[in-house]
Amino acid sequence: MDSQSTSLTAQQCLDDGKIHILLAASGSVATIKLPNIAEALCRHANVSVRIIITESAEHFLLGQSAEQPALDSLRQIDGVDGIYRNEDEWTTPWQRGNPILHIELRKWAHVLLVAPLSANTMAKMTMGMSDNLLLSVIRAWDTTGMVDGEFKSQKPRIFVAPAANTAMWRHPVTEKQLKVLRDEWGWSRSNPEGWVTVLPPMEKALACGDVGTGAMMDWKAIVNIIQDHLGLPGPMASS
Repeated sequence: MDSQSTSLTAQQCLDDGKIHILLAASGSVATIKLPNIAEALCRHANVSVRIIITESAEHFLLGQSAEQPALDSLRQIDGVDGIYRNEDEWTTPWQRGNPILHIELRKWAHVLLVAPLSANTMAKMTMGMSDNLLLSVIRAWDTTGMVDGEFKSQKPRIFVAPAANTAMWRHPVTEKQLKVLRDEWGWSRSNPEGWVTVLPPMEKALACGDVGTGAMMDWKAIVNIIQDHLGLPGPMASS
């Protein structure tokens, strides 16, 4: 359990002078890039990162290899200020006045980056399901920018980096879900009312052995997009 999970309130962090990045991973092998993303974003002294990991995603960060360190080791990165799992949501019986973790994380975050966004989580996200901590944060997101004005000066955005097997990516239901994310919820200069940006996958040999589109966007490219959105310096060279 994260020691800060029961005590986090967005109000406490309101005047910390930091940019708050909520970084999340759902169940895809691309989760192994989460430590790289966290470390790169934390190079900036004015950035605070909090991490949400789904139960499925954590299977990829159990200390199997150098590129798959134990998740808790990410706490050693200067700038990672919390790691949250599903069980951190209700650590004690709730009483009126107590903070609710998924609400406090939403209020705290200036941006949410889900990298990777698994096919399962994408499906649940587009249907509005909220059966874990990450999906609860997404379902409770301030999509109008009118709820959390006390905590941030502009409407917060969600960036998602899908990752899936090629056949899963090409499945007709995936296109329906992308239509929701891109056409209905998608942010663009012509649609500033949107709040979601899809970072499309790339074509390569996948971990499962298939070759085709579905691999998560290069993690350095993802970092560059988030840095550009937040006005952070120092683009990273692509792999």
